[in-house]
Amino acid sequence: MLDQRELASRIQSIRKARDANEPATVVVAALESLRKEGNPTEEMIRNTKAGMFIGKLRTDSNKDIARAAAEVVQAWKKAVEAEKKVKGGSQMAKIQGSASPASMKSGSPAPKPSGSSKKSYTGDIDKRHYKTDKIDINRTGSTTRDNIVGLLYNGLAYRSREAEDNVLQRAIEVEHAAYKHFNGESKEYKEKMRSLFQNLKVKANEKLRLNVMTGTISAERFITMSSKELQSEEQRKVDEVLEKENMRTAQAGMPEKSVSDSLECGSCKKKKVAYTQAQTRSADEPMTTFCECLHCGKRWKFS
Repeated sequence: MLDQRELASRIQSIRKARDANEPATVVVAALESLRKEGNPTEEMIRNTKAGMFIGKLRTDSNKDIARAAAEVVQAWKKAVEAEKKVKGGSQMAKIQGSASPASMKSGSPAPKPSGSSKKSYTGDIDKRHYKTDKIDINRTGSTTRDNIVGLLYNGLAYRSREAEDNVLQRAIEVEHAAYKHFNGESKEYKEKMRSLFQNLKVKANEKLRLNVMTGTISAERFITMSSKELQSEEQRKVDEVLEKENMRTAQAGMPEKSVSDSLECGSCKKKKVAYTQAQTRSADEPMTTFCECLHCGKRWKFS
């Protein structure tokens, strides 16, 4: 079942999607996930004003959004009615127990709250794929974008027990944020999506997958994270060791220095600088350039 914080977060995401005129499929997917995720209590609905917001969506101009909102409202109404019955039954049991202990023994147990939360995935978590999970990725009207949704689904679902609908919703949100940020199906958009998928599929990167799924890392933040930020803690430590080792090697040898007349010394302002380069960080990062002014002897480095 959703807690109040998660409910408020889901409502805020849907509100932003409507205000930004995002595709109806994004809003519908969010509403369907909200309905299937589990029914909130009356207090949660009241405190987050979720009921008022979802209720208004029942009159949305898009019929799919209106239908999905109506289904959410109907499910919540049933849950609230069941909740009241349960509370009433519990109160009656207390009254009966105080009046006659024997009657409590012979009485029927109080009914459990109705409303079921979405079941966790029970298959092989190492082999999850949108096709085997029977997920329809046709959400945007573009083959390229739909394939990206599928790719993100595969990455987020890897080694996860999260329900299929929840994974799909996150995949749609991330794809849409990237499509918007990179101004369409650009080269940068495609390269970034492949990079995100590759990082999600790293076995040791469980924390990244979990943070994206729970919303700790928002879709907007996720698509702008650097390669170092996307790495697992384990890989960061390995790279740090490699960088230090390469730094020592590069500084010790400084082989085959080249002389540049375009680099300027920050100390004496002369443009007679010897330099050499070395790969001091991970392979996908730029090389480090080590410089030495041939006029004043000043040394520095940059990437």
